[in-house]
Amino acid sequence: MTTPRIVKDLFIGGKFVKSLSGKTFDVINPADESVTATIQRGSTEDIDAAVKAARHAFDKGPWTRMDPSARADCMYRLADLIKKNQDEIGTLESIDNGKPAHIARAVDVEMVYRVIKYYAGWVDKIRGSTIPCDGPFFAYTKKEPVGVVGQIIPWNFPLAMVSWKLGPALAAGCTVVMKTAEQTPLTALRIGEFIK
Repeated sequence: MTTPRIVKDLFIGGKFVKSLSGKTFDVINPADESVTATIQRGSTEDIDAAVKAARHAFDKGPWTRMDPSARADCMYRLADLIKKNQDEIGTLESIDNGKPAHIARAVDVEMVYRVIKYYAGWVDKIRGSTIPCDGPFFAYTKKEPVGVVGQIIPWNFPLAMVSWKLGPALAAGCTVVMKTAEQTPLTALRIGEFIK
């Protein structure tokens, strides 16, 4: 079993940072009620900073303007990192929410790998269409990223929910601000480290 790396800081603007308030909270292992980790507690000010950083990344950063094939390549690399580190992530998911580690590795991590790969495959297939209309007009739709996507992850399926929410937003070229459940933040923070 691989010893998991536990990330304890907030991931804002492509960097791991301490909370502005300096407050923390304990993550409790549901199997034995021991303290697994002490994590930075995000505040309203931290959320504002995260939204501002995500908006700046959307407006000025490379992700939204990146060629679709390059964005897909980044997502495929993320999927590969998840697959390569499946023992660690599965163990971390088990520590985080109490699921048996062998199930987390075989089912959850494998599903997350496949979900990220699935959405990576959509990056260059998101397209508009022409619309028939009366008169000498040409009407069409153009699908574009909408901006910053706010995402909230519940406690009960944390790793899978990260992929279900992150995958389509990244494939579309959006930037993301994600709020995990306080009970189960560990795997999402580790995925953030892989993204970095």
